This record gives sequence, structure tokens and C-alpha cells, in this order.
Amino acid sequence: MQNIFDTHSHYTDNSFDSDRDEILSAFQAKGVKYIMLASTCTEDIKGNAELAEKYSYIYTSAGFHPENIDGLPENYIDIVRNAVTENPKTMAIGEIGLDYHYDGYDREKQIEVFENQIILANELKKPVIVHSRDASEDTLNILKKHRPSGVLHCFSGSAEMAREIIKLDMYIGFTGVITFKNAKKAIRALETIPLDRLVLETDCPYMSPEPFRGKRCDSSMIAYTAEKASEIKGISVQEMLDITCRNGMELYGIQGD
Repeated sequence: MQNIFDTHSHYTDNSFDSDRDEILSAFQAKGVKYIMLASTCTEDIKGNAELAEKYSYIYTSAGFHPENIDGLPENYIDIVRNAVTENPKTMAIGEIGLDYHYDGYDREKQIEVFENQIILANELKKPVIVHSRDASEDTLNILKKHRPSGVLHCFSGSAEMAREIIKLDMYIGFTGVITFKNAKKAIRALETIPLDRLVLETDCPYMSPEPFRGKRCDSSMIAYTAEKASEIKGISVQEMLDITCRNGMELYGIQGD
């Protein structure tokens, strides 16, 4: 038995254009119980909503990624609000956050858009899906200021930051990166996280675990990430999948068996 909840995925990505429905139709037979789609822009919000409507086990989110600040619609908050209030399968606001990785980023604009979407999430009582890359200090300060519910996805921070996020009663998501030989920092962080605050994700089509590193990732590969996580935490793989599935359901407010 598997009980996979992929808490962060990108199935509107064009790498799935040739076989998207074939893959999504087969997942439940492979032990994938739920998938959360993370949105990054207006087009993504629409495409993800269509996939969530088509597949009963798929849920979605609405939000604007920090890399999409250029060309951001003036009414972006209305777009997110409408997506949440009009679609009962839109369970979260995300993927939102900060990304200082590339030169030329607009720190002030990113912070403004991030905070505005958190404020909306708190108003609508929805969790946030947070992206943070090379921006740990600002991310943590903003989360402490607004105290949303939600998850810091694709965690790449220190064990110390992980402990601070846990103090905020947020979840932390790990990808296949923890299976990499050089993933010492991620593993140290994972070691500090209580099981009831842990979720697993693919961030597919990226972050494929070993032995698929460098290839297109999909939700079934969480089984390999769970194997590594269970080894670190000293429990069985099935226990890890059961716990992280339950955590994902609680994170996103999904009612199920």
C-alpha cells in the first residue's frame, strides 16, 4: 500500500504537454492519493483549476510567484481572491514568496506582493505555499510579522531556520533533493523537524530523486523521497507516507478517509 500526497507540483509545465492526461490518469493505481498544484501566474491559475476539475484527487492553489513580478497584473489580488472564492478546490494561496537568486531582482516589489498575498490568505483563512530562495532572513521576518498558516516548500534553509518555521506552526516540505549525496544541509534540517510538521513534495517536473536525478519528475517518485526520509526518521516507508499524507490533508483542509 502506498499513500502518496504530492503537496507541491507543476503539471501545467510544458514538459507534460505530450502525455499529461496519460500520466495523471494512472497515478491513483500507483498509490498517489492526492496532488496539490502550485500556481505561479494568471495562466497557471486557470490551467490548474481545469486540471483540478477534471481529476477528483487533484487540488489547486492560486498565487503569483516572485519570478513573475515583471508584468504582474494590477488586479492580481482580485485574480487570486476570485480563484479562491469561486473554486472550492482552490485550497491555498501560492506559490508566493521571495527569490533573490538572480541579479536584478526587485526586493521591495517582491516583499510588497508577498505581503499582500499573505494578508489576503489570512483574510480568506487559507494556507500559503511559500517559495524562498536566497532570501531566508526576509522570508522569516515576514512570516513572523503576519503569522499565516501554510508550508515553506522545497526547503533549502538551515536547521536553525527550520526550527523557527516550526515555531510558527507551519509545515516544511522536502523534495527529492534529500536523496542526493551532497544533501547534508537538507538532511540536518529534516532531522530537526517533528513528524507532524513534515510534508513531501516533488516540485515536478523538477527535483527528481535518485535514481532519476536529471530526468523529469512526477508524483509517483515521492516513494523514493519517502524511503530516504523514513531512514532519517527511523520509521517505515509506509509510516512516512501515511504521516505525510495526513499532514498534507490537514495543511490544505482536505477532508477524506
